[in-house]
Amino acid sequence: MSALSPNVVLEAIRPVIDPELNMSIVDLGLIRGIKVEEETGDVEVDLTLTSPMCPMAPEIIAKTREAVLGVEGANNCMVELVWSPPWDPRTDATEDCRAELGIWD
Repeated sequence: MSALSPNVVLEAIRPVIDPELNMSIVDLGLIRGIKVEEETGDVEVDLTLTSPMCPMAPEIIAKTREAVLGVEGANNCMVELVWSPPWDPRTDATEDCRAELGIWD
């Protein structure tokens, strides 16, 4: 069985930090989906950003791609920006991230 799976890819992306918020893009809920083609090693990551005007977008995309390509079996990675649904920290971020952002239920 291949080591390449959506869960393995997600954990590889977890250390990628949003430089403005200093939090994991996974914990912020910015990863919308991961598709893995085990036979070819192709990985597609659907990623949203905290804002369509995010000045750090190129850095976040590059670091996400780099993290995925570090996974055994990943040969190619495409990071697609998606905007629907819009990011909402109240529903997308982990409880710890919401607390850091000052969002209390």
